[in-house]
Amino acid sequence: MPVIAPDESGTAAPGPAASPAVPGTQASWRSCPEVPQQIVGRGASGMRYECASVAVPRDWATPKSGETYDVQMIRIRSTNQENRIGSLVLNPGGPGASGIEIAVGLSYGQKLGGLPTEITDRFDIVGFDPRGVDRSSPIRCISRTDQDALFAADPDPVSQADFDEVAALNKKIVEGCGDKYGAQLPLFSTEQAARDMDAVRSAVGDQKLTYLGYSYGTLLGATYAQLFPKNIRALVLDGAVDPTEPYIARNEAQAKGFERAFTNFSQWCARTPAQCPIQPDARGAVTDALAKSRVDPVAGPDGRDAEPGWIFTGVAQALYSQTQWPSLAKSIDSLRRGDAKGIFELADAYARREPGGRYTNLFDANMVVNCADADETPTVQQIRTLQSQWRAKYPLFGSSLAMGMLPCALWPGKHDPYPTGAATGAPPIVVVGTTGDPATPYENTADLAGMLGTGQVLTWEGEGHTAYPSTPCIVRAVDGYLIDLTVPTVGLRCPAR
Repeated sequence: MPVIAPDESGTAAPGPAASPAVPGTQASWRSCPEVPQQIVGRGASGMRYECASVAVPRDWATPKSGETYDVQMIRIRSTNQENRIGSLVLNPGGPGASGIEIAVGLSYGQKLGGLPTEITDRFDIVGFDPRGVDRSSPIRCISRTDQDALFAADPDPVSQADFDEVAALNKKIVEGCGDKYGAQLPLFSTEQAARDMDAVRSAVGDQKLTYLGYSYGTLLGATYAQLFPKNIRALVLDGAVDPTEPYIARNEAQAKGFERAFTNFSQWCARTPAQCPIQPDARGAVTDALAKSRVDPVAGPDGRDAEPGWIFTGVAQALYSQTQWPSLAKSIDSLRRGDAKGIFELADAYARREPGGRYTNLFDANMVVNCADADETPTVQQIRTLQSQWRAKYPLFGSSLAMGMLPCALWPGKHDPYPTGAATGAPPIVVVGTTGDPATPYENTADLAGMLGTGQVLTWEGEGHTAYPSTPCIVRAVDGYLIDLTVPTVGLRCPAR
């Protein structure tokens, strides 16, 4: 799905622009059929698209300062809507992914991977871009050249000289962000965005929030639940982040999750050789591809070389959904025959790199939010040590996840960690976990539910990142909760298919 990104000046691309609303008041909506047209080429049949914005204080600690960010929203309403319950507010995660885009994507019906009609017939679907993301006062501080260099960089630089080169690139990038945004950097934290979400709730006219958050969106939802527990009607948190997990441990857990997902991919290859031309040793094929790319990278169709970072990024992208496993196998097979087109298609989908080399601001925002949130970050030397230790434990993904901590280790701004406590006074919150999830490991599910105190675990025994609306069992459980507030049976586990 193509993304409509902000322009290089930092102003929002044409889309859901509207005059800002005052926090605490209802938004002024306008018809915006051009937004789904821009994103996917057409609107969904039987859906109306309206857009608005809400002005929020830059710093909720000083709400009367007069300085604001504009949070852009889209509301999608079915022409078949009856017995309306309210709004279902969405966040797709990242941090840095567009809630406007996921709302549009989910409006096309369940056969096309969208929401069930049982949901769209009862709720307005509301997506918003959090502060700093895409259309909402977007952060822009990484150049296209530096983005290319960062994604191409070796995920496991062995020599000290190669490590220092990657560290220098990260330092250049974070210093550029510091020079551009300065004291604003901590204002893009998750806690600030969670407070914005209550302004969104008010702007759409709901007394209580009904929310569906994926991945990082579970952290945003959990933070909201701690800050505004009595403003919740229902929360579904799918693909849990564990807020209590320290920064370093969280990155190691993700390395473990991706390693496990790659092992599952390798086992699938062995079981389905007709779909996997790199069997019987898929891990060996990927390891060989990375090693060869360090010496003699394959030229891609647009002039880029398939350097180690691009290959690694393509592999990571394919692990987010089992439907992409055949593409990964074919891409690695093509790569060893001198064709890099497939691996670049996967990598560019992850990087949000558009034809011609333009990037969305997903990774600008991702870096700034993560580093604003970070608690105790490691030093560069500690990262170098962890790189070696994690490589031994997680051969494909350990080093890369250690290297991924460099921006926050070098961060020039202050930090604003999110709260980590119970959502006292909140109703039951459904926390959904996928046993094969690479990015938010399944173990996080019970930890998040336990921290909130009102969490109820729902398990999908499947592969890939997040679960709803993947299977009928998950759909029934989540829909029953969202519509009727019926909490899933304790211990419910939904089969993969």
